[in-house]
Amino acid sequence: MTNSERKRLNGEAEEEEEDEDDNLNGGLEAWERSYADDRSWEALQEDESGFLRPIDNSAFYHAQYRRRLRDRSLVATTARIQKGLIRYLYIVIDLSRAAAEMDFRPSRMAVVAKQVEAFVREFFDQNPLSQIGLVTVKDGVANCLTDLGGSPESHIKALMGKLGCSGDSSLQNALDLVQGLLSQIPSYGHREVLILYSALSTCDPGDIMETIQKCKESKIRCSVIGLSAEMFICKHLCQDTGGSYSVALDESHFKELIMEHAPPPPAIAEFAIANLIKMGFPQRAGEGSISICSCHKEVKVGVGYTCPRCKARVCELPTDCRICGLQLVSSPHLARSYHHLFPIAPFDEVTPLCLNDPRNRSRSTCFGCQQSLLSSGKWLCGKLCTS
Repeated sequence: MTNSERKRLNGEAEEEEEDEDDNLNGGLEAWERSYADDRSWEALQEDESGFLRPIDNSAFYHAQYRRRLRDRSLVATTARIQKGLIRYLYIVIDLSRAAAEMDFRPSRMAVVAKQVEAFVREFFDQNPLSQIGLVTVKDGVANCLTDLGGSPESHIKALMGKLGCSGDSSLQNALDLVQGLLSQIPSYGHREVLILYSALSTCDPGDIMETIQKCKESKIRCSVIGLSAEMFICKHLCQDTGGSYSVALDESHFKELIMEHAPPPPAIAEFAIANLIKMGFPQRAGEGSISICSCHKEVKVGVGYTCPRCKARVCELPTDCRICGLQLVSSPHLARSYHHLFPIAPFDEVTPLCLNDPRNRSRSTCFGCQQSLLSSGKWLCGKLCTS
C-alpha cells in the first residue's frame, strides 16, 4: 500500500470519527454546547418594544417569601407554638470532590458559598440572640472553620478563604464533631445542625447509627439539604432527630430551602421546657480605652464591650463571657426577638373591588397614617395598613 493510499484511508477514518462525535453532541460546536447546557435563552422575555430583556424574578421571589412569612404567622397566631429564640446552629458544608460538580452553575461549591453568605445575614436578622458556627468536610475529615459566634462578617470571611474541594465526605465525622461542640451548650439553648450535602455517599470510620443516637440523646435537631439525590441515611438522620430533609432542584430552589431555616422552628415537644435565663447588658467601651480582649487574647483600643459582672472585654454581641460565663446581649437584640413571640397578624391585599363595596367604605383610609387605600399595593390588617 502506497503512502497516498494510507493518507486517504486515515483521512476517511478521521472524518467518520468526527461525524460520530457530531451525532453524539447533536451537531453542535463546543461553544454552542455550553449555551445549550446553560439554556440562557429561557431567562429572556420580549418587552413592549420588541427587545429581549432578562426576566426579573425578584418580585416573584419576594412574593413567595412574603407568602411563607404570612403562612407561618397564621399558624403561630392560631396555635400556641413554643419556639427557640436562643439558637446554637452549626452549618456543615460538604467540600468533597462532589462539590466541584457543575450541574449548579458555575459549581455546587460556588452556589453553596453564595447562599450560605445570604443565609448567615438573614439568620442574624431573624435571630439576634442566636449564634452560628461553620464546619467543613473534605478528605473524610471534619474541621471546625469557625466557633459559635454572633458576627456574620467573621463567618463569611472565614468561609470565603477556605473554598477548596477534595476527597470524600464523611457524615459520621461531621456529626461526631458538632455533637461534641453542642453538648457544652446550656439547656436553654436550642441545638441545631444544618448539613449542606453534595455527595452521594459517606465514608465513615464506624457505625453511623450510634452517632445518630448520640445526637438524638443530646437533643440536637439535624436537618439536611442535598444537592444531588435523596440518601436514606440523611433521611433517617432527620427523622430521628426531628429535622427536615429536602433535595434542591436548582439554585433558586436551594435558596428557598435554606432560607426556610432562618426563622426559629417549633421546639421539640419533649424538650420544650421553660427556663429563666440570666443575661448581662454590657456597656460599650470608650474610644480611647485600651484593654485585652478575652475573645482573641489581643490588645484592643476603643473596641468592644465590658461585661457587667467581671469587667472583661468582649468584641461583639451576643456572646458568652469567656471569664464568668454570663450571656451578654444588647437591649435592641432582645427587643427584635419579640416578633417571634408575638407575630403580626397576616395582612390582606386591598383590591379596588373590595374598597367599592359599601360595607368597606369606612375602611378606605388607613387608621394609623390616614393615607388612602385606593392606590394599588396597600395591605390591610384590621384597622391598620402598610404599603
